[in-house]
Amino acid sequence: MGYSAVPLTRLIEQFASLPGIGRKTAQRLAFYILTLSEDEAKKFSDAIMEAHQKIKNCEICKNFTDQPVCDICSDRDRDHSVVCVVEDAKDVVAFERTREYHGVYHVLHGLISPIDGIGPDQLYIKELLSRIGEGGIKEVIMATNPTTEGEATAMYLCRLLKPLGVKVSRLAFGIPVGSNLEYADEFTLFKALENRNEL
Repeated sequence: MGYSAVPLTRLIEQFASLPGIGRKTAQRLAFYILTLSEDEAKKFSDAIMEAHQKIKNCEICKNFTDQPVCDICSDRDRDHSVVCVVEDAKDVVAFERTREYHGVYHVLHGLISPIDGIGPDQLYIKELLSRIGEGGIKEVIMATNPTTEGEATAMYLCRLLKPLGVKVSRLAFGIPVGSNLEYADEFTLFKALENRNEL
């Protein structure tokens, strides 16, 4: 490696364990952290700990929030009769960037993936069914990624939701199969929402 400082090696390993961060980027980040003043490093560390301790799931949609109910679910101007089902909280951010979707969300926090040992019980599916059971929801938009797991999860949910009398639609993807929603531009996401199809 060219250096023998154990704390530096540990720091690089922590950065390298993050998704999408390779070894070289991890090294760059670790060396950058070492250039920070002690006060700046403490602020960085405190921000991580504060987020870890204070951020939780919204009681309604399971999105990340520091309140019992997130700002979107609390917003009376949103259309609470339309629920967009997404895999992760970062997908909510992607849709919100479009400024064109005015419904609410439901975050599954994953996808059904038997290969990875993830089944329906490990996702927030029961909570979605409970929301629909309370009434007032007219449409559920399946906005999982166009991957094998995303499609399987969408079809599984469709089978559960159809008997409940709600319209179930799927995004009309103009997004390449195998890509992730978080990387799509606002116009592509807007068109996908606009051209969604009923399942």
